[in-house]
Amino acid sequence: MSKATKSGPVLIDLEGDTSDLTPATAPAVPDIAPANGAVMQQVAVLAARRPSRLARWFWSLLVAIIGFAASIAAWDFVNGLIARSPILGGIALALVGLFCVVLLVIVVRELAAFSRLRRVDHIQTAAASALADDDLNAARDVLGQLDRLYAGRADTQWGRARLTERRDDVLDADGLIGLAEADVLAPLDQRALREVEGAARQVAMVTAIVPLALADVFTALTANLRMIRRIAEIYGGRSGVLGSWRLTRTVLTHLVATGAVAVGDDMIGSIAGGGVLSKVSRRFGEGVINGALTARVGVAAIEVCRPLPFHSVKRPAVTALVKRALTGLFGKPSA
Repeated sequence: MSKATKSGPVLIDLEGDTSDLTPATAPAVPDIAPANGAVMQQVAVLAARRPSRLARWFWSLLVAIIGFAASIAAWDFVNGLIARSPILGGIALALVGLFCVVLLVIVVRELAAFSRLRRVDHIQTAAASALADDDLNAARDVLGQLDRLYAGRADTQWGRARLTERRDDVLDADGLIGLAEADVLAPLDQRALREVEGAARQVAMVTAIVPLALADVFTALTANLRMIRRIAEIYGGRSGVLGSWRLTRTVLTHLVATGAVAVGDDMIGSIAGGGVLSKVSRRFGEGVINGALTARVGVAAIEVCRPLPFHSVKRPAVTALVKRALTGLFGKPSA
């Protein structure tokens, strides 16, 4: 006859004094995986990746087929409606005509956006060449192009007037370009930096707080696209939908090629491994790092969209941007 198995709670004796061991005093479970800013790196790679030739042919042919089919269907619809009821057919024809006009306006705006971006790039290239050759005449020509670029903008009127008064007193290209930076571009730089700080704060907050899958990736992508577009608008290179996407790819491709979107340098490494993040969760650490990488994308966008290269004005420091954008966002961790 087998012995009956004893049922009931199992008590385990712990060594030492456990009288003050409570859930409140128990040590926190450490995060195994370190924060590495994977979201921003993934966003940069996705946006900068160039589609294959086969993919471009596929999407081009698909858009052409859909457009051709829609045009034939609209043509048959209007003709059939005119044959059945001339009044209704006329209304349909007018609506289709208005749609074509709006579509034409959109195309013209996109072409104008590409033209503005090329204009800003041309001014930046000419300024860099004038500085490299110390060419005073070329620098004066750059200032003329800059004045025409910002003609009609109230936010640059005072700076352009001051530059016109002082430009004849400067007799070297270096000082002339520096004068344009200080008088015309200084207020625009401040507005662009505020856009970068806002985008970095948004990406950091959503990454840290929202637990939904892919929510942080979507937020980082949309925030960076919006930030780059607004920076382009601030510096006069207003871009449409296609222009914004091309500009974003230009910025992120440069960052990926140079390895700037990575947690490998001193600034990002200090944020990822510092004592502050060791006191909060891994999610908060990811938020801070993604915010820092967003700030880095913003600085690169400023360098691409700014009509003059940084010369006499110091290039924005990512560390200072991150400090201003994220200070107090998550609160001060308790000791």
